Amino acid sequence: MITKFTVENFKSFDSSAELNLVSSSKIRVKPDHRIAVTKNIKVLKNAVIYGANASGKSNLIDAVSFFVDVVYNGLPIDPSRLYCRNKDGNENRDSVFEIQIEIEGKFYAYGFSTILNERKITGEWLYQLNLSGNGTCIFEREMEKKPKLGKGIDLSVEEKGRFDTYSSDFENNTTSLFLSEMNRGKKLSNGFDAFNTIYKAITDGIVIITPHSKFLNFQQYHNMDSLPDITNLIKTFDTGVSDIRIKEIDENELKRMLPTQVLKSINEKLVRFRKDFPSLPAKISGRADKAFFCVEMNLSGGINAKTIKMTHGNSMCDFCFDEESDGTIRLFDLIDILLKKSDDTVFFVDELERSLHPKMTEHFLQLFNELHFKEKVQLVFTTHESMIMDQDIFRRDEIWFVERDNDNNSTLYPLDRFKERYDKKLSKAYLEGRYGAVPVFKKFAYEEE
Repeated sequence: MITKFTVENFKSFDSSAELNLVSSSKIRVKPDHRIAVTKNIKVLKNAVIYGANASGKSNLIDAVSFFVDVVYNGLPIDPSRLYCRNKDGNENRDSVFEIQIEIEGKFYAYGFSTILNERKITGEWLYQLNLSGNGTCIFEREMEKKPKLGKGIDLSVEEKGRFDTYSSDFENNTTSLFLSEMNRGKKLSNGFDAFNTIYKAITDGIVIITPHSKFLNFQQYHNMDSLPDITNLIKTFDTGVSDIRIKEIDENELKRMLPTQVLKSINEKLVRFRKDFPSLPAKISGRADKAFFCVEMNLSGGINAKTIKMTHGNSMCDFCFDEESDGTIRLFDLIDILLKKSDDTVFFVDELERSLHPKMTEHFLQLFNELHFKEKVQLVFTTHESMIMDQDIFRRDEIWFVERDNDNNSTLYPLDRFKERYDKKLSKAYLEGRYGAVPVFKKFAYEEE
């Protein structure tokens, strides 16, 4: 589970911004909204982030997305415009990204720094954190120097020799991360468990859904056995959909459904999966715009494609995905969140309420907490929907705000810093400006000639 994410000098975030998901010991309500990862530490399952338009909410989700993408792919070709350009000198200043995460009772801090304007990694580190507040360095690197193993790491002579070989080969590499390199076909023994554990927690355990995602990968549609659960869930939202089924399509129809760039991206992901896991068929499901697809590359390299069809009520006709309302399509974006049963998964969603009725949003959040009761699954999302702010849905330490200052720099802060009565109507106080993070409008008048 993620306990903390920190970003600095990225887009609208000039100073360090910290999203802390460790629960407050002072708040007693909704104890089921947190998971005890140790005897004394409990981690929140939800974080809802409010703010005015252009306050920086989406930039926080973008920071997480950038962090994951660099771990998976290395620095993008041209990241030069991603540093915070609100202040002179930031182009030559480090942008910093760090995640603190709990995995099977152990706590880690992993991060890197980069000068985006120069497309250069300037530092990288991985620590195991102790409950006393100290940390044990697993590895760290600076600039072009080769990565160094932490002094407290217990490795065999053979393992230390292998590390020295890998780190020497990586010297002068300033566009990719050593953590990623250690997970590219290296033979890692038990002494290197942390490298693999952290890499998988970031690349597999963090799922990001934004309105601008090129396509969304849905795990649940890989398995036909999930269709009854998906149908029953959709029915609870009163969308009119009474049944969902999978229909096979040929490659020509798939090409008509999807843009060329999306098809290219799908093929690249399938080929990469086949390379990493040659004995397994590669599958990917998702949507692009209003087209839904399931694509599988079998062991011989052949492509099988499918889409979904819907039935409404007692109608004998099938409805295509692109005939559904924006709200129904949005539910298909989010349904994977409700059905995914893998622990240690964190969903970051930008504009969760997009195209949804307020009562649908509320129903979705209630289902999330019911279906993932006592599971280590987290949901972090941005929203403008103030109705869900009240304390009968969330704890105070689950609510956050983003506000921009006069220099257009974003600040992230929790509701918990305000000392409010538990019976206070939070949504009303928020819209009245009690906590900031709301639009401040100016007067406008036509100038008469």
